[in-house]
Amino acid sequence: MKKMVLLFSHKLTASQKEDIENSLRVTEIISLPPKLQTLWSQVPTDRDLIFVDYMSDIEKFLIDNLDSGDFVLIQGDFGATYYMVNSSKMQGYIPLYSVNKRIAKEFIEDGIVKKYSEFKHEFFREYE
Repeated sequence: MKKMVLLFSHKLTASQKEDIENSLRVTEIISLPPKLQTLWSQVPTDRDLIFVDYMSDIEKFLIDNLDSGDFVLIQGDFGATYYMVNSSKMQGYIPLYSVNKRIAKEFIEDGIVKKYSEFKHEFFREYE
């Protein structure tokens, strides 16, 4: 039985969920509780932020909910992501990110050039 914790700031798309279940064979997708989700989604801009302290509750949540070989989907603030990818590897988890195809279209409406972007999930890639 494989599990995955989401260190992710938005909801999974249907195609991401399907890929998690079918390609990765994950049987349990675990979201962060609200307090920890807020920590992940709103990393402070303090210059002296120390990630080992700031991420300690999230690291504990992973330890309490995952086994070695389980997955962590990690996308967010660059510094927090880097820290948690390394932390996950040290604990024996498999850190992943979603690879997306970007479809951009430009058009003119009422004399204004507008740009529309879509992001389509392709697959999950392991951080190396």
